[in-house]
Amino acid sequence: MESSPTGPPHHLNPAGGCPHADNARLLALGGVAPVELPGGIEGMAVLGHDALREFLQHPEVAKDVRHFRALHEGRIAPGWPLLTFATVRGMTTADGDDHRRLRSLVSRAFTPRRVDGLRPRVEELTDTLLDGLAAAGDGAVDLRRHFALPLPMGVICELLGVEERFRDRLHRLSNLVVATGIEPEAVLTANRELLAVLGEMVAGKAERPGDDLTSALIAARDEGGDRLGQEELIGTLVLLIVAGHETTLNLITNAVRALCGHRDQLDLVRAGGASWADVVEETLRWDSPVSYFPFRYPVGDLTVDGTTIPAGTPVLAAYSAAGRDKAAHGPDADRFDVTRPARADAVRNLSLGHGAHYCLGAPLARLEATVALERLFARFPDLELACAEEDLPRHASFVGNSVQELPVRLAPRA
Repeated sequence: MESSPTGPPHHLNPAGGCPHADNARLLALGGVAPVELPGGIEGMAVLGHDALREFLQHPEVAKDVRHFRALHEGRIAPGWPLLTFATVRGMTTADGDDHRRLRSLVSRAFTPRRVDGLRPRVEELTDTLLDGLAAAGDGAVDLRRHFALPLPMGVICELLGVEERFRDRLHRLSNLVVATGIEPEAVLTANRELLAVLGEMVAGKAERPGDDLTSALIAARDEGGDRLGQEELIGTLVLLIVAGHETTLNLITNAVRALCGHRDQLDLVRAGGASWADVVEETLRWDSPVSYFPFRYPVGDLTVDGTTIPAGTPVLAAYSAAGRDKAAHGPDADRFDVTRPARADAVRNLSLGHGAHYCLGAPLARLEATVALERLFARFPDLELACAEEDLPRHASFVGNSVQELPVRLAPRA
């Protein structure tokens, strides 16, 4: 039986915050919920695991911004914080042949075999960062800033051939791009600066190409034809840089928080009762690095889990909610249990997407997180949070799901 959304829409807090209590409340009402986006824009979120799995692969759901009704009706103001997600030119906003064309230009760099070939470099970079932590002394250290960030940022920047001088700026601008609570002028300024940095980077690579993915993309652009346009080149770099480190940064951060808060699970892994890969999978499910990801649009009125989503509605994929959906993961879905992946193979984790737009970098994210966690806790087995979990400042976005800082002590206080 079909129904239209009833009751007031759920207001998505632009300042972010922990999503799980609100997710549980919404899931109790159904797998699809109306939401209010910044600026009072009406949208929908698909929260239930089965509903989200269906929606992500539905043939009548598009990513192209031309289907975004409110934008074309003039109801989206310049500087809207989510506008980049909708309008960036790249594979995340392309459908059909365009999506396949853009994805094919970078997919060979992220095959499981290519990613496995990166393992020695990931291990080397991880050990170097751990040496730096050890040299920091006995006080509290921000593990997010000094470990969880530079590992994936270093790897993706090496793949893209990004010079060291650009990296801090790119991370800062990435943070602003995914933020949902900043003012319009700050949004416009951040986007202008990001385009300027990437333009400078591309110009340098065009003059001095190397054996890297950016140089390969520039070559595809310069070959002519319709393989890659300039806007698509910049949009692809935005995607690769932002998604290539922000997701893994949150994944490593959330996994460390989970293990510090569940020492029995950490002990179980150390005793061989579960693997570090199991920790990664359970973290992806239990505390997804992405909470509400924008946007998809039904090309016609669409019924999902009994609820009608009108054509042209901006829809968010609520990965953090689907991961704790009790209908899919059982009555203990709120519990962090690293043995769960071994007995839940029939319910595929959706945190890295599903269908044609499944995360291209998923193998790399899993490799980086697995290596990082195994070597971190081997080096610092008594690592603990330096403050209470509830005192950790949350990520200022309802898109990303993590904390801004992760102060830890590498050894117990004397």
